[in-house]
Amino acid sequence: MRLLNENEEVDVEVNWEDQQNINLFSTLNIKLENYEAEYEKVKKEKEYMDDLQQEIEQLELLSEDENEKVKFLIGDAFVELSIPECQELIEEKLASFEKQLDDYQSKIDDANEQMAKLKAILYGKFGKSINLEKD
Repeated sequence: MRLLNENEEVDVEVNWEDQQNINLFSTLNIKLENYEAEYEKVKKEKEYMDDLQQEIEQLELLSEDENEKVKFLIGDAFVELSIPECQELIEEKLASFEKQLDDYQSKIDDANEQMAKLKAILYGKFGKSINLEKD
């Protein structure tokens, strides 16, 4: 954010409705940043799980024993699972991550849409005397 120069400021009275729109924009902006951070976090976890899935598939191809056990971290403990059990668990996790990513993307899109509407209203009234852009 940056400060406005004196020549950019316009003398417009801020009424209660304007203040509510500014507050809503600020709230949406904070939520948007949180949604984007969570989206990136889940995306990274999904990438790790994709890598794990590929490693398990390679292990399955190289394994001579169908009942070979692998250690899988669940919570704070390692559990020994067969390769098919491990693959099933990974697929469930990947599906969960996909759903979370879709949910966060929906929230991000919704917040951006609401913020665009508020920007139009606020810039329409205040012009250059309000700065709603990230720098």
